Amino acid sequence: MRENTIIVGLDIGTTKITTVIGEVAPDGTIDIIGEGSVPSEGMKRGSVINLERATQAIKQSLHAAERVSGVRAWNVFVSVGGNHTKAMTSHGLAAIRRQQEISPPDVERAIENARAVPLDPSLEILHTIPQEYVVDGQEGIKNPVGMHGVRLEVDVHIVAGAGGPLLNLRRCVQEAGLQIEGFVLHSLASGLATLDQNEQNQTTVVVDMGGGTTDIGVFKRGNLAHSASIPIGGDHVTADLAQILKIPMEEAEKVKRHYGAAIPELADQELTLEITTASGATHAISAYELSRVIRPRVSEIYGLIRDEIDQALGPVELVAQSVVLTGGGAQLPGAVELARERFRLPTRLGRPRGIQGLSDIVGDPAHACSVGMVLYGISQDGRVPTGLLEDSDYAEYPGRHDTYGYPTQGQPQGYPVTGNIPQGQVGQQGYQGQQVQVQTYPQGTPSSTQSQVYTVPQQSQVLVDGQPQQPPKPQGPKVGFMDKVKALFRDWF
Repeated sequence: MRENTIIVGLDIGTTKITTVIGEVAPDGTIDIIGEGSVPSEGMKRGSVINLERATQAIKQSLHAAERVSGVRAWNVFVSVGGNHTKAMTSHGLAAIRRQQEISPPDVERAIENARAVPLDPSLEILHTIPQEYVVDGQEGIKNPVGMHGVRLEVDVHIVAGAGGPLLNLRRCVQEAGLQIEGFVLHSLASGLATLDQNEQNQTTVVVDMGGGTTDIGVFKRGNLAHSASIPIGGDHVTADLAQILKIPMEEAEKVKRHYGAAIPELADQELTLEITTASGATHAISAYELSRVIRPRVSEIYGLIRDEIDQALGPVELVAQSVVLTGGGAQLPGAVELARERFRLPTRLGRPRGIQGLSDIVGDPAHACSVGMVLYGISQDGRVPTGLLEDSDYAEYPGRHDTYGYPTQGQPQGYPVTGNIPQGQVGQQGYQGQQVQVQTYPQGTPSSTQSQVYTVPQQSQVLVDGQPQQPPKPQGPKVGFMDKVKALFRDWF
């Protein structure tokens, strides 16, 4: 195992910058001991557009995580995403002498031959991920070392990034006082953090919905087999609302998070928002009408994802068994249900798994990438940690349906007891000055319920039925402990 047990992941996104500090305990468990998130500055669609502002935001995120952990961070893994990344699959071949076993150098030779493909000189290779090996025509071999044969072949997924954006990113991180241990593809890190054992053994599509981009990773038998990035994300939904409501982006983002839904039927049918524009004019819009603005843009993003996978691999329904939706944009109520409708595949919300410590803070989909980089720092091989959470904390794709007729997603959901709160918005809305009681289903199990009471304080700009309202801050879900990580790490190393 790595001598330095402190591993730091730095997720530099369009909307926010997050630093997560992890520690590998002597018993093999992973403790998250520090987290710092700040609004992103100087970034657009995965690329730096203002060096000074981006550097300052990185410093703020880093110092926030260091204050929580009490640890000084020196080396970090940095996320890379956006349309400046390129991916391809290449084939490599190595001849083996007769009567000789296949050795690790033979495997490296086959991989190096696969890497020897003509690339644009401006591209820098980030990952070289072997898929499966073929020995004398026998396919499906995961580790050929020790086998006999005369012909070793391998398919390798190569991920590269444009040199200019990578240099700018490297400069910002270095000027923040850090050394880059490695760049990690955004979708790869998110898959490392969110996929369970069943999904690793199948073909699973991981969709990370960020602010400026949506990153796609297709994982096949535990390996990243295809990756791509779409230059549209949650900020485009916010921009639509800002344009229609004539309010600043910041206010539009609050309205989207607190009252919007990707499926209008999930919005509160009786909720009316009174919006005050910058000029002082006011106008009313119902939550249902608000969601009718949101749905087409989210559906467009899913359509672009389908097009990307269909062109590269074939119809998504035929090449994949399930979809895992993660990232900040995935937390929009109805996003999972709409994805299930568009992809016609089992779909769930992906949360980081296999962590202890500050799991209540980093256990939401928005932290999938940053937590995944900590896991990548442990494995350092680009593979999904097989069996990381063999016993899942949440039910996988349960057949139960909630009170709104939509399948539950395997994470705690909210169901109204009093008041009128859409599915998935527990603790996010209610009526000013009132106590709203909601019933939650821990671990997606309707047989066990709990009641919680929220009192809704005030806000100045958004009015509900003529009264000011400020939604309570939602609490992130807790992630369970790993019981089998020690044995797992022993197998890895």
